[in-house]
Amino acid sequence: MAYGNKTLLGRSEDEPQTDPPRGLPLPRCTVNFYRDVVGMSFKLAITEDRVPSTKAPDPYMHIFMDCGGGNVLAFFELPSSPPMGRDLNTPEWVQHIAFEVSSLEFLMSEKARLTGLGVDVLGPIDHGIFDSIYFFDPNGHRLKFAANKGRDEEMGRLREVAEDMVDEWSRTKKAPRHAAWLHQKIFDANPEG
Repeated sequence: MAYGNKTLLGRSEDEPQTDPPRGLPLPRCTVNFYRDVVGMSFKLAITEDRVPSTKAPDPYMHIFMDCGGGNVLAFFELPSSPPMGRDLNTPEWVQHIAFEVSSLEFLMSEKARLTGLGVDVLGPIDHGIFDSIYFFDPNGHRLKFAANKGRDEEMGRLREVAEDMVDEWSRTKKAPRHAAWLHQKIFDANPEG
């Protein structure tokens, strides 16, 4: 959620960012990426040789990144487990973590900054009520920065049909057309692709 000129990313639009170090172990790379690239604060780290809940002997590193509003992103490294991979049964565009930024201008400056750091960025994509960019973190998680632009009237229209859309989808597994207006411009501009 955006607030003032701060965002959930935890920094002002005019705060400089540094180039993330490359080729580091995953916990350090994760901390550096979310702190130096995304702009979150590194909150804390916890590590044990046994799991407190099960007492199983399984050493781990657990890091916490502050993403604002009392929320944290938590990451684990488990050296005695196989490397974690993404769910290969789910397309990579499906699962993502979304963060609101304060404006379209800030979204575009973030795209330029991320690209300048060597991060591959997709977008901006016009979703009708927000524009967004997408990129991956060092762990393979897809992230989204979104600049809201939906008017109260549009948001009201979406809330009015939300329950009906879920019910229709649950019955048919086909996209209900209640909110087709959201992406109409995109599909009209490129109907085949």
